Amino acid sequence: MSEVIKNRYDFVVLFDCENGNPNGDPDAGNLPRIDPETQLGYVTDVCLKRKIRNYVAMTRENVEGYKIYISEGTPLNLKDEEAINYVGLELSDDPKSKNEKKRVKKDAAGDLMARDFMCKNYYDIRTFGAVMTTFVKGGMNCGQVTGPVQFTFAQSIDPIFPQEISITRMAVTTEKDAETKKNTIGKKTFIPYGLYRAEGFISANLAQKVTGFSEDDLNLLWEAITNMFENDHSASRGKMAVRELIVFKHSSEFGDCPSHKLFDQVEVVKKPDVGTPRKYDDYEVIIHENKIPQSVEIQRKDV
Repeated sequence: MSEVIKNRYDFVVLFDCENGNPNGDPDAGNLPRIDPETQLGYVTDVCLKRKIRNYVAMTRENVEGYKIYISEGTPLNLKDEEAINYVGLELSDDPKSKNEKKRVKKDAAGDLMARDFMCKNYYDIRTFGAVMTTFVKGGMNCGQVTGPVQFTFAQSIDPIFPQEISITRMAVTTEKDAETKKNTIGKKTFIPYGLYRAEGFISANLAQKVTGFSEDDLNLLWEAITNMFENDHSASRGKMAVRELIVFKHSSEFGDCPSHKLFDQVEVVKKPDVGTPRKYDDYEVIIHENKIPQSVEIQRKDV
């Protein structure tokens, strides 16, 4: 592992979706998420973190220190128990005890050792933090870890207009259906085009005091963000791509100015001759560098 990061970072990610559903809402029939008052589209921070986790799991499989805690197919309590067994904490002999806080032997040093074990072995805990339910139920003080990297919801630059179309499947499900049908009808939801903007924060203070998020971890994060849709294509998501990753590197651990003042200096505007945007080139990205403190380094990552 390289050294823990010493600088605060803020960043802006621009990505688009063409003829697809960037993030379906299960409470609305899986239609693309939308603000009913403004018609602006949303993609949740959880969705973006999932893409990053998937990329790390795919590219760092079996590499020590890069396991993924929130993953499909493995119960979280089994991963928690790895740390409990490693540290040597004692579980109560009475699993039905009503006082959950007595189920793990109290040991302040053990709490920190268990947290450090999880942070060292799981990239997404080191990055995003986690709520480790087994630890919480066991009365351990390290059950909830706040990670140094956080995202906002992504929001579309312009209003989006979700559509639902009927599609024909040239197959039937059952033998009974085959007696009366030759095909079945389904639905597909999508947006013709949307350019989305997400903003993020990286705390060097939390990295140093809590999770140990390192320079190597940081470089992997940039790599994962710029490639998070490249190995995640599906028929439902259409054509999705990261278009810009703009990073602001502060000169110190606590930063040189508030995040929102930096974000305000990144302006995404529709070009004057464009009526209905249908591609990334219909927009212009302007960074007002003269309004950004000289101590803040601006990095535009290759995508």
